[in-house]
Amino acid sequence: MRQIHLKYPKAPHRGLLLSALGGLAAACGGESQQDFAVAPDSAVVELREGITEQELAAPTRVVMLGTGTPIPDAYRGGASVAIVHKGESYLFDVGAGSITNAATARYQYDIPSLYPTEICCLFLTHMHSDHTLDFAELNFTMWWRRREQLRAFGPTGLQDMVDGMVAMMQPDIRTRISGTQPVMAEASFSPIVAEISEGVIFTKDDLRVEAFAVPHGDIKPAFGYRVTTDDLTVVISGDTAYSKKIEEMATGADILIHEVISDAGLLRNSEGFQAYHKKSHTTATDLGRLATAAKPGLLVLYHGLYYGLPEAVILDEVRSVYDGKVVLANDLDTYP
Repeated sequence: MRQIHLKYPKAPHRGLLLSALGGLAAACGGESQQDFAVAPDSAVVELREGITEQELAAPTRVVMLGTGTPIPDAYRGGASVAIVHKGESYLFDVGAGSITNAATARYQYDIPSLYPTEICCLFLTHMHSDHTLDFAELNFTMWWRRREQLRAFGPTGLQDMVDGMVAMMQPDIRTRISGTQPVMAEASFSPIVAEISEGVIFTKDDLRVEAFAVPHGDIKPAFGYRVTTDDLTVVISGDTAYSKKIEEMATGADILIHEVISDAGLLRNSEGFQAYHKKSHTTATDLGRLATAAKPGLLVLYHGLYYGLPEAVILDEVRSVYDGKVVLANDLDTYP
């Protein structure tokens, strides 16, 4: 059984509901609203005046906005990782539920740049739905309050996805632009798109994002990312079969965030799905061998495929061949 942790912002007006939730959280050993660094009494429209000195001085931080898979999971959102650096939040994939988690993290950890309309940039590893379903949520949540367009980077097909998304939302866009509602920037509903290839694809001050190709079955291209700042190096695998390229890119990294499929769980699949997964995902023991060679400071497991086995099985499988520091991420975990 999984241990449930309920976390919610303080909202004294919602007495009956919060009283009930508070009792449930206490009964389950969960954490109360005091765990939130910022606790507004109700939903707040946020418009930052600018990046504060405190944000500029803060160390680079990784926030896991989604650690799940295509399989519906009550405890995990779709794959998404935020890297917060000098007052900006950079998202890597945006699976279902990740933008609600971003709003939660904004208040739980007092990270203003994770308020959805303040998120500046999105980097997609590949075009599968479990990594992209909250793209529309990110882009269109209060788009009329965005000062600047979202910047989106990803594989071939990204522009088609954006065009379809904008077409889908035309009734909303037309009504808001032509009606009486104020709109801060009329183009803010349309992301600025860059379809990428391997290499350095984005820099800002000391932050550098490098894309590299990974093998993910039938979907081509698919990318991993190496993100370097003045105080942290993070490698994000995206979805991938075992890859020597990831081993190379992750060598000496502070954090390697890598997808994984249980060796034992793989055998629970049909022959057809076993063949598919072997070309698309990395088994726990193969990941342990990769990490042994790359020696990251911390190995973070996400997008874990268990097929009904206890989640701890994957950690045991990795640890059977890897003696470095490894954790199984949950939604809203932060590193380092």
